[in-house]
Parts: sequence; C-alpha cells; structure tokens
Amino acid sequence: MIISNEVLFMGLFIIFIISVLLIDIKVVGRNSDHVSLKESGWWTIIWVSLALLFSLFIRYFGEIVHGIETMEDLAHVVQKYAPELKLTGASLADNIDIYRKHMTINYLTGYLIEETLSVDNLFVILMVLTSFNVKPSSYKPVLLWGILGAIVLRFAFIFAGSALIQRFEWVMYIFGAYLLYAGIKMFLERHSEEKIDPQHHWLLKLLSRWFKVFPRYVGKNFMVKRNGVLHMTPLLVVVIFIEFTDLIFAADSIPAIFSVTRDPYVVFFSNIFAILGLRSLFFMLVHVVNLFYYLKTGISFLLGFIGFKLIFHSWLENIGFESIYSLYIILITLLLSIGFSILKRRRDRLKLATTK
Repeated sequence: MIISNEVLFMGLFIIFIISVLLIDIKVVGRNSDHVSLKESGWWTIIWVSLALLFSLFIRYFGEIVHGIETMEDLAHVVQKYAPELKLTGASLADNIDIYRKHMTINYLTGYLIEETLSVDNLFVILMVLTSFNVKPSSYKPVLLWGILGAIVLRFAFIFAGSALIQRFEWVMYIFGAYLLYAGIKMFLERHSEEKIDPQHHWLLKLLSRWFKVFPRYVGKNFMVKRNGVLHMTPLLVVVIFIEFTDLIFAADSIPAIFSVTRDPYVVFFSNIFAILGLRSLFFMLVHVVNLFYYLKTGISFLLGFIGFKLIFHSWLENIGFESIYSLYIILITLLLSIGFSILKRRRDRLKLATTK
C-alpha cells in the first residue's frame, strides 16, 4: 500500500514538473532570443516561490507522499528514511506533525544546498558555452535540453544512491570523505581560472570517433543531413558537454543532500525544484556574474561541513545536532558569501575611482 501511494504521488509530481517545464519553454524569453535581467530576475523569484509553496504542502500534507495512515506506517517510514527522528507525540496526529516538520526542514535544507551548488555549476555551463563560441541566441534551446537531461540523470542517481545507502550504510562515509576532499580542493583552487579546450577534450574525441560531427553551427539545429549522412552539429556537442558537467556536479550535490535526509523522494523534490529555475537563474547570472567573487569559498566550506556531517553523523545525532542547524549554517554561509562579494566589488570600485 505504501509503495503504491509513493508511485502514484511520484507520477503526479512528474506530470506537474512537465507542465511547469512547458510553461518555462513557452513563456520565459518568448518574445526574443535575449532574456533581460529584469525578466530573468522575476522568473527566478517565481521558481523559488514555487519551491517554497511545495514546502508548505510538505509541512501540512507530507505524509501523503508515503501514504502514511497508521502509526505502523509512520514507524516504518521513519525507521527506513529518518532513523534519527524521535516520535514523542501523544497521538498519531502529533507524531505525524513531528514527521511533517522534520520532512519540511530536510526539503528546504536540500533545496538550499542544491540551489547554492547550482550557481557554481552555472559558471561552468557559461564557460562551456563561451569555449564553444555559442551565440547567445542559442542559449535557450541548449539549456532546455540540458535541464531535461539533468532531471533524468538526477532521478537515476538519487534512487540508486538511496538503494546503496539502505543496503550499505558505510557508503555514507565514502560520500563524506569525497565531499571533504572536494571542499578542500575547491578552496585551494578557488582563484585559479578554469578553462576548457573543446578541440582537444577527450569527450569531443570520443564523440568524433563514433559520430559524424559537422564542422560548423547550422542555426539552432542539433542534427543536419549532408550527402545522405546524418551529422551532429556543434550545438548538440555542447548539450552533451553540459550533461557531462552535470554528471560531475551531481557527484557533489546528491551525496551532499543525502547528508540531510535518506528519503529519496525528498532529495528528488528538492533537486528538481532547484533545477527547474536553472534557465532563469542562468540568464540572471550572465548579467551579475561579477557579484560572486567569494562564492567558491562559501561552497568549499559547505562541502567540507557536509562531508564532516556525513562522516560523523552518528556522533552528531548523539549530541542532539538537529536538521534545522544545517539549514541555519547553509543560509548564513550563502548570505555571507554574497555579502562579502558585494562589499569587495564596492571596495574595488572605490579603489579604482581614487586612482583615476
């Protein structure tokens, strides 16, 4: 019964996601190939608001996701996905309320982690588009297909990761060690300039070995037929590059969210809502790219913190470290990263003005 409810809810959720994606395709930047800062800003606010509205649904109806109707159902779900949660309520209604609050905090924390890490991923996507000399007019279709591919990849990664954790809990320590390493590496390399040489990249060489790659762009086409032979255009190569970078990015973000919750549905919901607004966030980022000087410092700290949390999760549970504390730490780190970046930009402008 619980499984059938989960499958039904997931089916309805996917239908909802397809619907909002169609709105994104038809509405965002529909009148031109260029998306202004104002339009991208408003649509980013809309997608963030949608994610927050979903958190309200979880807060008041979260038990619907797993089809919880009895105390036995609730105990089963908590034991499977939230063993650290203590059900101290006097009745089923009280305990369901405790579970809803816990689920909501985990969803919001996961969403913040994914959204924060997504900004860094968007820098990489921008670098890929620039390296391949993609015209801004082609950004929208490339990002659309990149996001669709990311949703499919996340679905596979999240539920495979959940199955691994359920069967082999020690996988959490591997995830934690990797995130600690990733955080330290990012901090040490935070000022180094990332570069992509598309002509000599191994992925392009691999694609060229198996497929015919056309030497130039053909409008917004991904495939083109010449002399009866179907060729990939460079635009499709760019989409594949973006999917590849998202694959690498998922190796950081998905283990990071599993540090918050073991519930694959909560992880999936938070991931998808973060991904939904990526196109709007990307076009906004293009306009304000210089405001994120300390972003990598903040992200490297968060990766290190999350890695520490995964490795020492049992000890943290014993000393009463609650999920809400992770949410506070992530919020403060994000705000400090943005705040110090803005202050640095102002200081640089003043310094430039005084030297003239």
